[in-house]
Amino acid sequence: MSVTDTSAPGTAPAALTPRLRLVLVLLLAAQFMLAVDFSILNVALPVIGTGLGFSLGHLQWIATAFALCAAGFTLLFGRIADLFGRRRLFLGGLVVLAAASLVGGLAQSPEVLIAARVFQGLATAAVTPAGLSLLTTSFPEGPLREKALGLNGALMSAGFTTGAVLGGLLTDLLSWRWAFFINVPVALAVLLVAPTVLKESRPEERPRLDAPGAVSVTLGLLAVVLGLTRAGERGWGSPDALVPLAAGAVLLVVFVAVERRVSAPLVPVSVLGRRSVAWGNVAGLIAFLTETSLVFLLTLYLQEVLGFSPLAAGLTFGVLGAGTVVGGFLAPRVIGAIGRRRTLIAGGLLQTVSTAALLGLGEGRSWMWLLLAATFAGGVGNMLAIVGFMVTATSGLADREQGLATGLATMTQQIGITMGTPVMSAVATVAMTGTGAAALLAGLKVAIAVNAALALLGVLTSALFLRDGDARGAVTREA
Repeated sequence: MSVTDTSAPGTAPAALTPRLRLVLVLLLAAQFMLAVDFSILNVALPVIGTGLGFSLGHLQWIATAFALCAAGFTLLFGRIADLFGRRRLFLGGLVVLAAASLVGGLAQSPEVLIAARVFQGLATAAVTPAGLSLLTTSFPEGPLREKALGLNGALMSAGFTTGAVLGGLLTDLLSWRWAFFINVPVALAVLLVAPTVLKESRPEERPRLDAPGAVSVTLGLLAVVLGLTRAGERGWGSPDALVPLAAGAVLLVVFVAVERRVSAPLVPVSVLGRRSVAWGNVAGLIAFLTETSLVFLLTLYLQEVLGFSPLAAGLTFGVLGAGTVVGGFLAPRVIGAIGRRRTLIAGGLLQTVSTAALLGLGEGRSWMWLLLAATFAGGVGNMLAIVGFMVTATSGLADREQGLATGLATMTQQIGITMGTPVMSAVATVAMTGTGAAALLAGLKVAIAVNAALALLGVLTSALFLRDGDARGAVTREA
């Protein structure tokens, strides 16, 4: 199979050319915007509910509708990008995102707003893996790709933090509607420039799309994400959580069985069998699950124990954002010096130690120094792990498989983000033995300890199951 834009390793540029710099800026701008979308409405939810007449029980669907589509369809769209054109899917997704954001900002009823969030989620599921595969195919494997992925990871993590702060500022100073409107000019700017800068990459002969695999994995992921969301709202023993989780597990088993039998599988078993892909994604899942859920736990600590306002709590996480930016800039150098496996391990260890240090938090604001220092260091470690995961999970694969690899990585990211909060919420709730700030703090500390243990588990899986030569061996086999 040939593509319209592939370069042999020997002809790949050794340094950033002016065109590659512009490619990098465009793709990073799009990914940053998508990361902001994950958190920008969190602070505004009560205001939106009052303004549009959402009942309290239905308010969570503003976030759930987005998360379901963003996580459930990402693997399918990642493969579609490989088959029908990455640039085409990237640009089409941006058009949908701009239109959905405009409709969401103008919405006058709950139904219209939820529909806008559904299409925002679908656009995110298309643009994220397509953008990442354009990034990995535009930059050759090695220092250039590691630098690009490091910047991408830094801006994505900074985007989550920026979204929380920006959502509060826009809601307070203007209106919650600007949390939607802000996407429109950014998307239009990328759409104006991208067609002349980004090169298309698609197969000349398109294989048939694995429809049974696409249906089973998409429905399975939708069911799992819905079950995780319901578990966070109604408890892990609730039938509303257990039924979709069980259905999702069955559908994913069906998906694996289908992939073993079809001639052109959506996810070739040979790709999932590579340790760099399988265990790299395990490390990534843990990295996203632990850090995003830690933000949830610390938000409760800041607001419910220390009495911070939502905006002040959001601004406090600027220190975490600064740590992730530093980690993103350091990651390519660290990978170049010690390798991606050791970077995954080092980043995970730093995150583990920093999270464990938060067990020393108390009920007074005098402990803010510990929170700020630990979240900054943890942000650096988490970003080292995330960039190490992205480089590991996308290395050693042919260009025609980059949409699949980045689709898997994006799915890992979004499942981790989705499942982290309900898991940690359940742990903290079970651990609480009373009411009041002291009881809440005790429950939060148990959840923080579990969070640190999970981060350590990520370190152990990388140390035991990854090898420095995994991706290099895959390249040899591919050649």
